[in-house]
Amino acid sequence: MDPQESIAAVHRSILVVGGGIAGITAAVEAAEAGCDVVVVEKEAYLGGRVAQLHQYFPKLCPPYCGLEINFQRIRNNRRIRFYTMAEVETISGQPGNFDVTIRQRPRYVNDRCTACNDCVAVCPVDRPNAFNFGMDRTKAIYLPHALAFPMKYVIDDSACEPAACAKCVEVCRYDAIELQMAPKSFNLRVGAIIMATGWKPYDAAKIDNLGFGRYADVITNVMMERLAAPNGPTKGKIVRPSDGKPVKSVAFVQCAGQRDEAHLGYCSGICCLASLKQATYIRAQDPESRAVIFYIDLRTPGSYSLFSHKVQDDPHVSVVKGKVARILEDAATGELAVEAEHILSLEKIRVKVDLVVLASGMAASLDDGKPGAAIGFDKDHFLLPEETAPGIFAAGCARGPVDVATAAQDATAAALKALGAIRSRASS
Repeated sequence: MDPQESIAAVHRSILVVGGGIAGITAAVEAAEAGCDVVVVEKEAYLGGRVAQLHQYFPKLCPPYCGLEINFQRIRNNRRIRFYTMAEVETISGQPGNFDVTIRQRPRYVNDRCTACNDCVAVCPVDRPNAFNFGMDRTKAIYLPHALAFPMKYVIDDSACEPAACAKCVEVCRYDAIELQMAPKSFNLRVGAIIMATGWKPYDAAKIDNLGFGRYADVITNVMMERLAAPNGPTKGKIVRPSDGKPVKSVAFVQCAGQRDEAHLGYCSGICCLASLKQATYIRAQDPESRAVIFYIDLRTPGSYSLFSHKVQDDPHVSVVKGKVARILEDAATGELAVEAEHILSLEKIRVKVDLVVLASGMAASLDDGKPGAAIGFDKDHFLLPEETAPGIFAAGCARGPVDVATAAQDATAAALKALGAIRSRASS
């Protein structure tokens, strides 16, 4: 084959599957290195799980101080295109010449949207707010969250039939609502693919003895992030979901469904740090509040051990080495009781608290299916690079549970590998 024909056959763009912190990082790094990038994200916004946090390590700052910098890099770089509400259906081909089919769900709102909120005022239908894990509600037409990127509304067609109401169309001054939008599929040709599909919270309702789903004041660690966040369901006030009363005491239950072959057989690695961090949330809001952390092994790797010691030095924070047996609720007061075996004292203890937070762990996002390509998975559905076809790379939590900083570093590495694969193919 003529060398020029070989080079022409190589597609020099990269597809990034997933628009969380790993996907965004990989996209901007590859684009700023001179490559065209397409990002596909299944949600209506970019930012992934990081956008749902109140604070993140290592500086305990709001995540949008970091996300907004990357969003600005995306806005200013013509090499990056992104599609929200879109998922990969099939992948075929080889490095330098992948053929990818994308399926995009209708948003029913176009780029003329100014986020003026007039449509919300007339919408008659409520829906659970998935961004806040169902702890509040939005209208069927809604902004995913206050700092969403893109800053554009969306209609949940599972909550209403867009064409049957049309009140939002009547009040929209910008002709931004298109109720006739339909799902569409399209194909992309790319030279390399980065799988940055992230993670999802393990379903705590599967853990029978810990009361999630039965008791309103038993929540998960991701729900606690939303309670503490200023743009969360309570505007940052940590209160009991059952009655809205301020929380004076919290029990954090580590390894809730983790390191357990009946649920998640592995340690997610960051949950101990997350619970220590969340203990500072409650302590910051009420100087008289107290937190108890039940753990099997308190894992705070590397420099994070300094943070662990700082939190444990607080006399209102106690750590108990012990496996929680069950959680009960007092029917009269709604107070929760955590029963556990204190391993160091060999005693059974019972601690009464206002709120219980379960560290339920990070599960793979692709456990319910995968694109049609030679992608290898381990038994927990995380991607195995060594069993995945050449030209397809995994980044961040697609490979396994990691913290935000590690996900960003891993994404940069994936971008370099993808760039190298394309250039290698073009020169062969």
